[in-house]
Amino acid sequence: MSRKLYITLTTTLTLLEQFRSTLALPPVGSTSTELSGKDALPLLSASSTALKSQVTKLSLLAITSPFTHSAVGSVLADLNESVLPSLVTAALLITPTNHTKAFQAEALSLTRTALHELSSLIKEVKSVAEKNDEVKDDKKKRGDELSRSEKDAVTVATGRVWDACDALVDLSSKGIVGFVVRRVEEWRDLVRDAVEEIDDWNPDDEEDDFFDELLSDDGKQGVEKGGEAELDEDDSDDEDKAALYELKGTALRLLKPIAQIYPAIITNRLKKVPESSSSIINQLEYLMTYLQRIPEQVDEIAGALYEANLERSTRYIKVTKECAVHAVNSVIMPWGEQGTTDSQQKAGDKFTHWSKTWLGVIDEVSKPLEEAS
Repeated sequence: MSRKLYITLTTTLTLLEQFRSTLALPPVGSTSTELSGKDALPLLSASSTALKSQVTKLSLLAITSPFTHSAVGSVLADLNESVLPSLVTAALLITPTNHTKAFQAEALSLTRTALHELSSLIKEVKSVAEKNDEVKDDKKKRGDELSRSEKDAVTVATGRVWDACDALVDLSSKGIVGFVVRRVEEWRDLVRDAVEEIDDWNPDDEEDDFFDELLSDDGKQGVEKGGEAELDEDDSDDEDKAALYELKGTALRLLKPIAQIYPAIITNRLKKVPESSSSIINQLEYLMTYLQRIPEQVDEIAGALYEANLERSTRYIKVTKECAVHAVNSVIMPWGEQGTTDSQQKAGDKFTHWSKTWLGVIDEVSKPLEEAS
């Protein structure tokens, strides 16, 4: 391998490691650049596309004979001097203030993945260069063709970089709103699945096997000896089971309308978000916080019900209701009218009226919880 190519390869690997470390701890404030947050997504898309293009060239040069040091070095130089710095700069321009915390985390994660996969590809290219040197040193070896497995290693590594670049381009093209909609759809599906699971769950099924074993020959003797004490215990079990059924019903009456807020908010609010501003970003951040908590709380409700822990179930049901109410109230008025002092007097829109009706339903179906506490 020529000394120049060796230095360029080593430089690329070193840069990739440094950039990954930089992205692991992004600066809290704005980056020192003439670019602004508005430039972040176009730059992220352009640099990801450029990276995919350069990687395609690099892989073809690596697996096509003869291996040309100068051509490979030229592609690597473009990566080092332009493509990689642009990609990392774009990722660092994405901040919670301009794009939400979740969007920033996603962009940083995808960029680190792209750098990691590129590092793997560069190592494969380095191996090819070293193999090429071995072949040249040994004149008896037939040509300088790579084996199928060696070519596959390069193409597989290239494919992984392509996937990472495509993910970054997709994130950039859909933007903040598209990203938020996708996340909210994921949480919607989690809530729906959990509600269906609770709906299908039968508290009686949990103890069938236990009672089948109890009613064996030995079990029958035990029942006969237990007498009145066991009858009292059966009465207590029946009361507990009835309370569990009642709480399950209360939970479902509350959770089913809560599941409805996801598609309603997506259609009537998220798909109508105006141009991003600091106030809009803050509202999206607030909304996402509560919409994300709901599936987490619903899982806790299900777990507590399965354990017949009525107190814990009730507590999580109340928390779920509070999260849903916060989410709906945060977008009850159209964008631009949120938080105004005279919002109560504003007519709002169709979703405003739907939200008020929904809040009334939630108050009504949650009354048993308030009465029980």
